[in-house]
Amino acid sequence: MDLIEELEKLDAMYNNGKLTDEEFVKAKDALLAKYQSSGQKFKQAVGDLSSDESVWGVLIHLSQFGGYLIPLGGWLLPICLWLIKRNDSETIDRHGRIVINWIISQLIYGILFTLLCFVLIGIPLLIVLGIVAFVYPIVGAVKASSGEVWDYPGNLRFL
Repeated sequence: MDLIEELEKLDAMYNNGKLTDEEFVKAKDALLAKYQSSGQKFKQAVGDLSSDESVWGVLIHLSQFGGYLIPLGGWLLPICLWLIKRNDSETIDRHGRIVINWIISQLIYGILFTLLCFVLIGIPLLIVLGIVAFVYPIVGAVKASSGEVWDYPGNLRFL
């Protein structure tokens, strides 16, 4: 029996008074879900996810940790996510700009502090930069999950 036949049978039961309104709606939803393709289910799930600004903000911040899994992933993943979603929401665009500015700032600070290692002050600065580079994305993600936009302290503004 295909979907149309099952829906007709369900409709006949409803019209004959064998099903209440609530039972009819539940049975109809169950039938439609049963015959829905996995591609449609995936598209619906992704569509629901893509409408949530805070989720994308969290992903943009946490994608900086992609560098631990993939070389240069900590730079490329946030940039790609931001480029894909920046036109969807002003909030997502702001999160992306903050993260991209931090990536550029971190690179500049890293080069500067490495040069300062020759006068020994650069070593503790590099250690602090490493700690901050780990903590800032976490704090940014926590703030993004609650709907806030948090600019990283010490972030140079390029975008």
